[in-house]
Amino acid sequence: MDISFIAVIFLIGFIGSYISGMLGIGGSIIKYPMLLYIPPLFGFAAFSAHEVSGISAVQVFFAALGGVWAYRKSGYLNKSLILYMGISVLAGSALGGWGSIYMAENSIHLLYGVLAVTAAAMMLLPKKNAETLHKDKVVFNKWLASFLALVVGTGSGIVGAAGAFLLVPIMLVVLKIPTRITIASSLAITLLSSIGSAAGKVATGQVDYPPALIMIAASLIAAPLGASAGSKMNTKILQALLALLILATAVKIWMDLLL
Repeated sequence: MDISFIAVIFLIGFIGSYISGMLGIGGSIIKYPMLLYIPPLFGFAAFSAHEVSGISAVQVFFAALGGVWAYRKSGYLNKSLILYMGISVLAGSALGGWGSIYMAENSIHLLYGVLAVTAAAMMLLPKKNAETLHKDKVVFNKWLASFLALVVGTGSGIVGAAGAFLLVPIMLVVLKIPTRITIASSLAITLLSSIGSAAGKVATGQVDYPPALIMIAASLIAAPLGASAGSKMNTKILQALLALLILATAVKIWMDLLL
């Protein structure tokens, strides 16, 4: 590997992980297309889709880990929310991964497209002002949170993609969780849900280790920086950035479906 290749891969990992740490959404939706299309622009060999998914799965784990580490003393990691939604997402993703073999490919992609549009629409709905709640006073419907996380996890497991961009609007709009707690707790839930996918990619030999290690190094630097920036940013700006990213995700999924 020459220095220019290392620089390109590091920059891709840094940008995606910074956004991941700042907004609490797994950066794979950003890093996946960047890994596919940017290296060839600089004259490097293109990664295969399997290589990209393997690198991204491992890197998301470390990006989420870096973000959670940055938030560890903030008080924004709601342990109850993480426990109920994290376990449900894990169970759902396992169920969806197993059940996807019985679904037609078009049905799988259509399902995820519908979920993405739903998430984007939810971000546009008026939100109850929960931002004034003290972080120790936050309450939510645990059974509803578990059920919705199970649905998201199942959909994510079926299509083999991260579901954090679906969980964030659910926490903000349905469960009425304040923005900063949503972002921090979403990172922790993403960390839990990425364990299985990362382990699966490693076990099946789908990880190209040299670029993966570069991306991991970028993640461990950038995700805490992004989390620090997000913790100081106005919550209205954070919500607007989240809405734009989720909308862009929905548009990309439907473009893939239609084209």
